[in-house]
Amino acid sequence: MRFPALLCLMLLSVLSGTGTALAAGLRLIEVPSADGKASIRAAVWSPCAAAPVETRIGPFVLPAVRDCPVVDGQYPLVVISHGFAGTYFSHRDMAAALADAGFIVAALNHPGDNALDMKRAGELSALTERPADVVRLLDHMLANWKEARFIDAGRVGVFGFSRGGYTALVLAGGVPDFANAGLTCPDEQAALCAQMRDRGAVPGDRVHDARVKAVVVADPLNVFPGSDDLRNLNIPVQLWSSERGGDGVAPQDIARLRDDLPVKPDYRTVTGAGHFSFITPCPAEMEKAAPQICGDIPGFDRAEFHRSFNADVVRFFKASLR
Repeated sequence: MRFPALLCLMLLSVLSGTGTALAAGLRLIEVPSADGKASIRAAVWSPCAAAPVETRIGPFVLPAVRDCPVVDGQYPLVVISHGFAGTYFSHRDMAAALADAGFIVAALNHPGDNALDMKRAGELSALTERPADVVRLLDHMLANWKEARFIDAGRVGVFGFSRGGYTALVLAGGVPDFANAGLTCPDEQAALCAQMRDRGAVPGDRVHDARVKAVVVADPLNVFPGSDDLRNLNIPVQLWSSERGGDGVAPQDIARLRDDLPVKPDYRTVTGAGHFSFITPCPAEMEKAAPQICGDIPGFDRAEFHRSFNADVVRFFKASLR
């Protein structure tokens, strides 16, 4: 007796308990504007029963199936928050790996702080409003997204890189203190630097979201001067540090964060990596246009690193979002 391909896949998923699909489904969505806040564009990856195909969107070629029906089941949700001038495709290989492993993944473009819209990137508001962006996306995914029935709302995680790492830590319970964080400013006259020094300013990003049950952060912007700022962060954390740092993030900042967390994190240092090594390997045309972001030191294989990096992130979220 021959079973239809989808039925076979579902049967194997039930028997194995993994929920693993054959390819990542991909759809682009938009969270509507509300209460004066701009709309949020996001990319959503999901388990898909079809064979993967090369899908080109702009300069990116992704192994994904556009608008593939989600394989029936209940899946944990992981939100991805990019760094300065990033986009929802900055960590596309990780998103696909998670979807192939049985997760639904939503990566957002932070309004005013992404490669296509940088109008607020030099303002403190670009940082302070980031956690609320994720909350809006979570609200949409869990209540208004047309495939929301496939999400297990009790199993939500966040991955964040650089500014996105700071975003994840705030959502998990961290309280930022920009005035005392000791961050260096490349331009002391910049609005962002002046705003961070304003000790009378009330931070607007104390947005702890109890729905978030685990976070993975890579070279996060550490705006948490001491352990007291992190005392409410009691969920599992996987913390990644590049050996060489960059873009205002230094390895010692990450080590200090590791030591200040109230729960010992799953801590990893990546030998030879620079700050931008955590971004998915670039297409050839981007390598030429942005060598500082796309390049690594001789001998460091970013593609090889990402295979192990993605696998370790998948294992952590599987263990932490049971």
